[in-house]
Amino acid sequence: MGRKRKGRDISGWLVVDKPAGLTSTAVVNKVRWAFDAKKAGHAGTLDPEATGVLAVALGEATKTVPYITDAIKAYTFTVTLGAATNTDDAEGEVLATSETRPTDADIKNALQGFIGEIQQVPPKFSAVKIDGQRAYKLARDGEEVELSARALWVEELVMLDRPDADHVVLEMTCGKGGYVRSIARDLGEKLGCLGHVKQLRRVWSGPFDAEDGVTLEQIDALAKSPEIDQFLRPLEEGLIDLPELKCTAQGAVRLRNGNPGMVIASDVEYGEEAWASLDGKAVAVGNYKAGELHPSRVFNQD
Repeated sequence: MGRKRKGRDISGWLVVDKPAGLTSTAVVNKVRWAFDAKKAGHAGTLDPEATGVLAVALGEATKTVPYITDAIKAYTFTVTLGAATNTDDAEGEVLATSETRPTDADIKNALQGFIGEIQQVPPKFSAVKIDGQRAYKLARDGEEVELSARALWVEELVMLDRPDADHVVLEMTCGKGGYVRSIARDLGEKLGCLGHVKQLRRVWSGPFDAEDGVTLEQIDALAKSPEIDQFLRPLEEGLIDLPELKCTAQGAVRLRNGNPGMVIASDVEYGEEAWASLDGKAVAVGNYKAGELHPSRVFNQD
């Protein structure tokens, strides 16, 4: 018989404004401890030196993590021009330098090639798995790492500022799986000057904004106290990109038991993924078919 997890049955989202210097896992562990939660996870890793939105799910909200992970996100980042590093950021070893410096016009023209559906090779120091092992572990062990290109949707990539000849500040809005470090590396190569990320901040992710984020200092101040629950946001915010269907009390019982449940008619198309609610609370996620929701995930918020 498995060991029962200790902690509270608490569910919801916490939007953390992650500071530099901590891994995403360390932040999740801190949140789980502070809320005394049985279960916690995050939607989208941030590099240790990156800041901004780290959306942490507690309890039943962990079932909605994929919808935030898949959501559109926005980043602001500073690229250092004139040097390539082995990690594609300022933490790595400099591999090569260049005296070439592009003009503002050169940069703006080059950015156009990174918009839309692009192919992107992840950094060698990344969490991508190769034969079951993380790429960063293989790279740290001195092994040659070859990663395949992956498709990435970039909705927007614009220049915000050019503080000096050696730096450019950019903002990117993109889909799931985007590596900002790869953008900096590839942009530097395209401009013929080399480049890497100096600073990175995730400004929003799906419905969550960094300006609304809670700091670790705020979490520490209220850790293990009833007042900390004021920071929690509803589980339902993780489903904001899916259509909502109202269900009857009887339909909710069936859905919670894993069976198709009746929902009130709407303009959702046959087979479309949606979520059912009763009195504003999420009951299940599934596919809509002929007046019923066929559940794939069921929530227990009692």
